[in-house]
Amino acid sequence: MDNREQEKSYGKLTGQAESFIRLCYTELEKPEQLIAERIQAIHKEIEQSGTYNHTEEELAHGAKMAWRHNSRCIGRLFWHTLEVNDARQAETAEEVAAALLQHVQQANNGGRIRPMITVFRSGGNLEKAVRIWNHQLIRYAGYPGQGDLARAGDPASDVFTAVCRRLGWQGNGGDFDVLPLVVSIGEEEPRWFAIPPELVQEVPLTHPEIERFPELGLRWYSVPVVSDMLLEIGGISYTAAPFNGWYMETEIGSRNLGDTSRYNRLPAVADLLGLDRSTNTSLWKDRALLELNRAVLHSFKQAGVSIVDHHTAADQFARFQEQEKQQGRQVSGKWGWLIPPMSPSSTPVWNDNTLKELNLSPRLIYQQAAYAHWLEEGSQRSPDSKISSNAEAAPEPKPACPFHPPQN
Repeated sequence: MDNREQEKSYGKLTGQAESFIRLCYTELEKPEQLIAERIQAIHKEIEQSGTYNHTEEELAHGAKMAWRHNSRCIGRLFWHTLEVNDARQAETAEEVAAALLQHVQQANNGGRIRPMITVFRSGGNLEKAVRIWNHQLIRYAGYPGQGDLARAGDPASDVFTAVCRRLGWQGNGGDFDVLPLVVSIGEEEPRWFAIPPELVQEVPLTHPEIERFPELGLRWYSVPVVSDMLLEIGGISYTAAPFNGWYMETEIGSRNLGDTSRYNRLPAVADLLGLDRSTNTSLWKDRALLELNRAVLHSFKQAGVSIVDHHTAADQFARFQEQEKQQGRQVSGKWGWLIPPMSPSSTPVWNDNTLKELNLSPRLIYQQAAYAHWLEEGSQRSPDSKISSNAEAAPEPKPACPFHPPQN
């Protein structure tokens, strides 16, 4: 990078940092003198090192703002309750994995889910950049099946499961095998770490009225910790910042278990209910979908695990909009992602024509899967590789909402 490009880069970062500090410190009700002093200190730090470091307070409020700004999340009413773990001191893959396991335990909180984010060091130095290869810290494996071997597990995890198996992990080939954590530091080889079973709270699905429902053998894990997005605060990019809210029931019932591209369990539910699947006019899909979502809500509540129904979540979003209006802030919203995947027209979001997506910072944004290039290289390593060169044709899905992520 020549001097002119360097000056341009530093100037852009300085501008982003100054905008963030003014907004952050104003919301924290800091005096103007302190704002000016902090901005001056950041200018000096960027001139000397080419970057700057956030204080713990800046990191915490910046992460909360990123949740508040996310246009695809219906659960933002609780943005200010986000607990922020500062893990920027983690140096090795072992230290990163330990912090991730701690996040899982603290976020689950015995079922009383805490909204949390764990932030690792920024990715400015590529040689030390931390990447988490998982889409979510807890996720079920996917096995495509070959020959006489039937497919099993979550189709959305097929590619990442193949990555884990190449690294040496071996699952049981079942529908609900919990994948390991995979972590890399810079250009180092990725490492995988098993998640202790006692840290994974799973909820077997039962139904308040259908006694035979457990025969379907369905279950789901308690807390969705999205782990592959990038957190940007004041021009600084944190490439590893896993975060979670709690589930909305349709994410599990309608999408994870109901989608034809996922577990596709609506036919099995319909058969259990004795519904006529020979014609769409019987509305068997709608009836099965309703009972599957009822089972999810019932089971999580019976297990004492936090969950919200889509009607309550939509009402909470309307309250969030009103609160932001009172604060003089615009709400960024993408209508097509905020309407729930079940009975959307019965929620207040359906008729909201004021929603528009805004380019706000701090923010959570998508980044290329950490294993994308590794897959390309891996496909050349040996002819009997379990990962083919066209593995990228079935990429990991992108979450509709970081804190309430329905999976495609």
